[in-house]
Amino acid sequence: MQRRQRILEPLRFLELHAVPGVPLVRPGDDVVALIAAALGRSDLVPRASDVLVVAQKIVSKAEGRYVDLALVQPSPRALGLAAETGKDPRIVEVILSESVRVVRSRPGLIISEHRLGFVMANAGVDQSNVESDDGAERVLLLPRDPDASAAALRARLMARFGVAIAVIISDSFGRAWRQGTVGVAIGAAGLPSIIDLRGRLDLFGRRLEVSILGFADEIAAAASLLMGQADEARPVVLVRGLTWSAASTPAASIARPASEDLFR
Repeated sequence: MQRRQRILEPLRFLELHAVPGVPLVRPGDDVVALIAAALGRSDLVPRASDVLVVAQKIVSKAEGRYVDLALVQPSPRALGLAAETGKDPRIVEVILSESVRVVRSRPGLIISEHRLGFVMANAGVDQSNVESDDGAERVLLLPRDPDASAAALRARLMARFGVAIAVIISDSFGRAWRQGTVGVAIGAAGLPSIIDLRGRLDLFGRRLEVSILGFADEIAAAASLLMGQADEARPVVLVRGLTWSAASTPAASIARPASEDLFR
């Protein structure tokens, strides 16, 4: 059997550069200008096929995706779920407003299906690393459309640097049946979020039947090692050395369709 052309070149090494010096982002800030300035201070010049992984939090902050909890009126459903979980009823109301369904809950935790299709803790509603200069209690939501946000960042970065790069917006997710969080892609532009390897041959000529590579998620997970999870303040990572030929697909394509979900 004749082997088809590779759609992802094998790697011998991969470069990942945390981009230091990105300041705290506030609503309305120009994230592209902040990233470009930080790259310049680090003498990092984007090259063709580089991937910039950007933490969801700075995108959400720049887009003003805050909710002031003082303005939230919990519904009866939120009050009931708050009593079961021990969570602030106002935060539970925000979680419900961002969700299409609650998958599971226990004290301290709500797993829900976000309106974007992600199954995640607390619908991505977050208070960590959310500063408050005026003393107000706020939570931060995911970007309204992470793929569109990634595409907008990519277009402006490409115009600024004159090279074709890709952009991933990443977040930290837990995983069913496994401890710990890992970086995943919630928005992507300029690369294939998944690469379908079905129909290709293994080393011994057997045809692959179920292999689909979570390409964007693997990149996000690698970048997360440099971003950290606490006070590292490294929300941007430049990834260099990847080569692919598969067509670009958004991060929305990663979510498993309900018809293929054996646990729903």
